[in-house]
Amino acid sequence: MYLASAISILGGALQTGSVNIAMFLAARFITGWGIGMMVVLIPIYQSEISPPSARGFLVGQHGTWIVFGYALAGWVGVATYYSTNLSLQWRLPIALSCLPPLALLLCSPWIPESPRWLLTRDRRDEAWAIVSRLHGDPTNEDSRLYAREEFYQMTQQVQADAIAWAQGGNKQLFTKPSYRKRMWMGFFIQYAAQSTGAQVIYVYVITLYQNLGLTSGVPLILGAAYVTVATLSNFFGALIVDKVGRKPLLITGLAGCMISLTLETVMIARYAGTTNNAGLSMGVFFTFCFISFYGGGIDVVGYIYCSEIFPTHIRSQGVAWSLVGTFLSTLVYVEAAPTALANIQWKYYVIFICLTAINIAILYLWCPETKGLSLEEINGRFGDEVVVHFSDATEKQRIDLVQAVAIDDRKDAVSAGHKAM
Repeated sequence: MYLASAISILGGALQTGSVNIAMFLAARFITGWGIGMMVVLIPIYQSEISPPSARGFLVGQHGTWIVFGYALAGWVGVATYYSTNLSLQWRLPIALSCLPPLALLLCSPWIPESPRWLLTRDRRDEAWAIVSRLHGDPTNEDSRLYAREEFYQMTQQVQADAIAWAQGGNKQLFTKPSYRKRMWMGFFIQYAAQSTGAQVIYVYVITLYQNLGLTSGVPLILGAAYVTVATLSNFFGALIVDKVGRKPLLITGLAGCMISLTLETVMIARYAGTTNNAGLSMGVFFTFCFISFYGGGIDVVGYIYCSEIFPTHIRSQGVAWSLVGTFLSTLVYVEAAPTALANIQWKYYVIFICLTAINIAILYLWCPETKGLSLEEINGRFGDEVVVHFSDATEKQRIDLVQAVAIDDRKDAVSAGHKAM
């Protein structure tokens, strides 16, 4: 995260000070590199430090704050639209984009390392110190025991995964069935999100509002309001995802987007270019319905699901590959949009409607639910070994776990005594 923050700041600063198009494009590339790193790293980190019961809410903040940044950029764009200084209109918004990565860079020394990553590096004592601080209360025995049991599960699963990983390394990502299924499932979730047409609508929402007859600064204001609603819906989705579950929320989001886009397409086909205020107003309304379903049901869950379905030793590769699905789909759909919207116009949206209908069926039949399970227990949903059951333990497994943790505690006490001597 240090490196990603530094690269993002550098790219933003170079963009702000660009003196020609070549410099601006090079700076955009640098910024994109840093942002790409952050988009992968942050949900991984959030998932690895979160308790199972609140992991959805905590990882869901990733999507919420990304969209908050979009909203902030939108309102800054509205403000600078009225400036007579053309240079300020674009330099100020880009300069402000350097502030969030700067804040992350400055705060990074106080952010604890992932305990699961520390365990993969045989830094057990450091890992336990972080788990006990984040998930346990030393003044409450039940809370301390909870943290100890969770930590024991982590240590045992990391050891078992390391043995399995040593048998084939990275080639197992697409040769081992349980890993291959996860890789394609993560890619599919992100592809399905973009196949709703979300990025096309976001990129061209100002043009869409102009086509619906809105002029002057009104399309910009509505565009900023559009992403503000997305921020609120992301936060709402994060609030309920640990209760509702990942799969139901994703399906609801996809279905809501499909219906909203269908109605939006009808409004564009029927009323674009006319003076029918009721039809044009409904066209605007359905864009807000669309982003509400997308933010609350798809955007928030996508990062959660893709960061939790992979075991610790391949989580970084898995999340990175999943987000390839985002960027490839976005590239294809957004690059095709100018030509498609110029030639087939509203019919371009029909492609997204059909794709989403297909993706709902695939998601329903193929993707397992992960709500309430620890990262280690999610392995079982894909046919891999769960060495220690914690969140989903049976009565016998609970008794065995308590006994194993007691033995582990005594070993640690003896080890600590030897170190003190």
